[in-house]
Amino acid sequence: MPTHNNEGSGHEPEDRKPEEVDASAGYERSDVKISGIVVFLTALAIFVVVTAVLSYGIGKVINAHMNKEDGPDSKWTKTADVRQLGNLPSNPELQNKIAALTQQFPTPRVQTDDGNQDIADLHAREDLLLEHYTWVDRGQGKVRIPVERAMELLAQSGLPVAPAVVQAPPMTGESKPVVRYPLTNGFARTGYEQEQAQDVAVEAKRQEQK
Repeated sequence: MPTHNNEGSGHEPEDRKPEEVDASAGYERSDVKISGIVVFLTALAIFVVVTAVLSYGIGKVINAHMNKEDGPDSKWTKTADVRQLGNLPSNPELQNKIAALTQQFPTPRVQTDDGNQDIADLHAREDLLLEHYTWVDRGQGKVRIPVERAMELLAQSGLPVAPAVVQAPPMTGESKPVVRYPLTNGFARTGYEQEQAQDVAVEAKRQEQK
């Protein structure tokens, strides 16, 4: 079989043993080379400084752009120091502080939901006026009566007859407007209010069954 001569090939023979280390002293005799550590620490310090400078510059640019878009402070804006709030756990005291801050913003404020509750509250206030007796002017004795009672009084006495209105003859090419359909189909509850009324009816029926 042909044999390979390792001499002059640049490869060490496989049976060569590694250099033996004298461990008789019990510690490393040679000193640590600090040149690599110094280079690493220097590069790390330069990287930290450059990153801090870039971050500060980018922050200044962003804040300047935002301040330019927002414009100067006016009666519609108010600067609040939110750092006083600290962390925001479920704490009644902090929630009261947040509520106090939000109440300082001028109206109209952004709705906290899709507006269904606001419409329901509006209809509830309207119902109080339409279904109950309320004072219009106590000094003059003017009272607002419920709609049902007003309809009964109109059915008994009838509507007052308005005087005839003298209309000028239409000009050439004009025609008298005719309303073929009512402009509105009357008052209707929203789907949100109908669901609330249905829930109330179901709960009342359940209480009756008990």
